[in-house]
Amino acid sequence: MRNVPGLEFTDEEEIAAGDGVTPTVYLLVPDVRALADLLSMWQRWQSGRPLDTGLTPWRDVFATLRALRPWGPGDRVTDEDREILLQEVAALTAADTVRVEFELVFRRDPSARARAETAVVAAIAEAGGTVLDQSHIETIAYHALLSELPGTAVRAITERESGSIAWLDPVMHIRPQAVSFSTETADPTPAAPTPTTAPSGTPLVALLDGVPVSEHPLLGGRLRVEDVFDLEATTLTSRRHHGTAMASLIVHGDRNRQEDALRRPVAVVPVMAWDGHDESLPRDKLIVDVIYRALHALRLQDPPLAADVLIVNLSLGNVRRPFHGQMSSWARLLDRMAWELGVLIVVSAGNVPGPVAIPGFDTGSAFEDASPADRAAATSAIANVAPDRRLISPAETINGLTIGASNEDAVSPTDRRTARVNVDPFPDIRMVNPSSRLGPGFADAVKPDALMPGAREHFRPIVTGGGLEVQPAQAARAFGLRIAAPSTTQSAVEHYTNGTSAAAALASRTCHLIHDALADAYGEGFSSLPAAQRALCLKALFVHGARWPAEAYELITRTIGPHGPGQASKQKDNVRRFCGHGVVDPTDVVAGAADRATFWSVGMLGPEEAKRVDVPIPACVSGQALPHEMIATLAWFTPILPGRKSYRTVRLSILEPTQPLQRLRLDGASDQPDQNQIRRGTVASRRWTGNRAPIVGSSESASIIVQRNPDHGLESDEPVPFALVVTLSMPTVITLYDEVRTMIAAPTRVRA
Repeated sequence: MRNVPGLEFTDEEEIAAGDGVTPTVYLLVPDVRALADLLSMWQRWQSGRPLDTGLTPWRDVFATLRALRPWGPGDRVTDEDREILLQEVAALTAADTVRVEFELVFRRDPSARARAETAVVAAIAEAGGTVLDQSHIETIAYHALLSELPGTAVRAITERESGSIAWLDPVMHIRPQAVSFSTETADPTPAAPTPTTAPSGTPLVALLDGVPVSEHPLLGGRLRVEDVFDLEATTLTSRRHHGTAMASLIVHGDRNRQEDALRRPVAVVPVMAWDGHDESLPRDKLIVDVIYRALHALRLQDPPLAADVLIVNLSLGNVRRPFHGQMSSWARLLDRMAWELGVLIVVSAGNVPGPVAIPGFDTGSAFEDASPADRAAATSAIANVAPDRRLISPAETINGLTIGASNEDAVSPTDRRTARVNVDPFPDIRMVNPSSRLGPGFADAVKPDALMPGAREHFRPIVTGGGLEVQPAQAARAFGLRIAAPSTTQSAVEHYTNGTSAAAALASRTCHLIHDALADAYGEGFSSLPAAQRALCLKALFVHGARWPAEAYELITRTIGPHGPGQASKQKDNVRRFCGHGVVDPTDVVAGAADRATFWSVGMLGPEEAKRVDVPIPACVSGQALPHEMIATLAWFTPILPGRKSYRTVRLSILEPTQPLQRLRLDGASDQPDQNQIRRGTVASRRWTGNRAPIVGSSESASIIVQRNPDHGLESDEPVPFALVVTLSMPTVITLYDEVRTMIAAPTRVRA
């Protein structure tokens, strides 16, 4: 049995899906007779009668099940998807159609796959529909059709009428077509001048997004647009908002900060276009296939469009597919491509634009007049509806880097004071934005991985008869990230934007800057490393700079809890559900300091292998009764097994360096993630802090062990790339870095 629907397998294989919920187990049997035999065994076991000779192993399987039944219409059309399809049908005229995705049971045998597809295509035609697109991607067990169906056929599916496609055996899932979110931009202002230094070299980062205004004065010569899907011609320049905004943030960052532009160009593959109403994903294509073809064109086609791309920005997601335990096909694709190509894929967590109830207040005025502490505590009521604010596909990716939005921007105090009709929910707290979607990820992994600035989000009160509701306000000059924007005139303009799309773009920019810093410092020693190891070094260094803000930690643990003795671990689980590993300071990640030293190591690990990294400890810290800390962050790419409970096939871990921690007088940081929060996913980050004087001698080192273990099932035999980053710091001890530098002659090496 296996855990991802649609995979062909034998009856010895097992699946389970979910994160903290009772899993659904799928068993694909070869024919009706086999199904009847299986149901007969189940009924015999339930009645307490012994199973026949040779069938005893089924007793252990049945003991783990609550029910056994054939896969049916209620499984193919979930209640959530049914509601969306009903809403679409309700808005139809007699001539309108609905676009529906059919994900088929994946069969590896080509003839069986062809028969299944033929049967589904025939059923679609019989229902009066047409097939617009189809895709088969073997490596992620994906086989799907995009169809256009009349309203009557869709209604038959939603009602699960006998004889409808909902009863068709080759179909595993029936879903509405994927729809992406589109961050709005607003508040136009004349474009400010920018330095004219031209970029050089080949693109390191690729943006998969909407069509940008590539000749905007702020972007001219800085983008290499590869129009793989011929979307430029159908998208008016004045409608190119999202792609232009994300390109601007990657190239320049928040324009309010007046940072230097990236010194390399950015590759752009448009995957969204104007559909007459909004920027949207292609209406006649499956988004999983679009992203697959875009990534393939960038790195795998002959010749590749951008062979040196190491970072891929995807500030997109399917708002119709919140994550509730089961990996989406889109996320499976990203995980596979990250592993196959050795690239870091940066994904936005998604936004929740709708209103939220604020308990304890009846009017917007009362909420605005409340103290900052009371306002922040009331806003934390979002936790009460956290299941409705989960990540959206493909943000659950385990090999990718998922980014949420923190309430930060660089708006000047003068401009901030113009926000008079909106309310700042967290005026004195560095916190996740209220509209940023929440974790955790697959198998309770830390998601989002970290937070980046997504503008200081304000609320707009909504008058209702049942208490106060607030709506996230559109970005503006008073609270927004400044970006290049399309114009309806001849003048170049800038707008303001916010949200997780923007935060992800800033994360991609930060990773690019990390790469530049490493290439400058180590030259060929870094640039000649394999792509996967360089990508993981960026991933590890990025998360390494994340930290839970003290005020956010205090707010969440105080207002959400849970409270009482022995609840510390659950309190931390709530913090990381909002903040991931924490808020990243982009400047701090790439900057050096005299009172800290950061080491990085990369390597490969085979099955059941462990490697040691020796981190020098300078004698200058000994006897200094000052606050100090050590941080270790490990990142890796895992092969995936679509269809298995152990979807992540490889688990790496950092073994606690007990003796060095004792000599350094360090303990696990009480207000940062611990082993309970990092045991899942493909990133593990630990902080140890102390203020007692370390006791170390000359030429001492701390040995950090990286260990590989199988992940609850079948393990890949392939060597797995990893990166480890370790920082030792003692503020005010300004000789620390120089002393460490004299102790090593080259970047820290991994030793077997």
